[in-house]
Amino acid sequence: MLLSHYSPLSVAEQFGTLETFFPGRIDLGLGQAPGTDQYTANVLRQRVAGEPEFDARLEELIAYLYGTGTATKNGSFSFHAIPGEKTNVPIWLLGSGFYSAQLAGILGLPFSFAGHFAPGNMMEAIKLYRDYFRLSQFLEEPYVLLAVQVVAADEKLEAQRLATSMYQKFLLLTSGQPSPILPPVNNMDDLWNDNGRRAVEEQLFTSIIGDPVGVKQQLHELIEKTDADEILAQTEIFDHKARLRSYEILAQAAVN
Repeated sequence: MLLSHYSPLSVAEQFGTLETFFPGRIDLGLGQAPGTDQYTANVLRQRVAGEPEFDARLEELIAYLYGTGTATKNGSFSFHAIPGEKTNVPIWLLGSGFYSAQLAGILGLPFSFAGHFAPGNMMEAIKLYRDYFRLSQFLEEPYVLLAVQVVAADEKLEAQRLATSMYQKFLLLTSGQPSPILPPVNNMDDLWNDNGRRAVEEQLFTSIIGDPVGVKQQLHELIEKTDADEILAQTEIFDHKARLRSYEILAQAAVN
């Protein structure tokens, strides 16, 4: 959830409902970025003067899910999230930069970094999170989930071809033309120039692309480099069967 777009009370009630239906199976990931263009963000938010900032919203949400509600400014009464109150839904902070990393550390929350599109900030953000981490009711030690792009196939050349769907998506995004995922192509040279290629590579240089042997090697190198506790795989493959096969290869690489 992009918490800036929703009231903490509504988020607590929605995820409290999910937790009530599916106990122990629900996590709540919170991002503070707009997640879209500014016009759409303004329509979603309908912001008013004096609206609380992200950290205040987060504090209020934690009070709903882990406490007994949150008092109003005049102290006359408290709101309660029903369902939601005392469900203790695990909260993660999501981020592609440094603000959420630092805040997650200060609050002792688990941190998920968006390495699938902002790898340039990855190492500094993870270090910042661990440096600022404080023992809390949520965690005794830092916990990092790292999201990365993964494209796996039985043959290296086929994986590279499948990855062109991902390249096309990010190329279009950099030019302000978002698009549904497109079929792969045999050669990207007809679609990008040097500047476009560099822009895409800057966003995707941590991507894991290859055959089973290559994927296993790249995966373990990334874990060794970052000391991540979990890896979240984002797979931009056009063909559904090929995408399933990619996840099978990744699963085998993870357990072996």
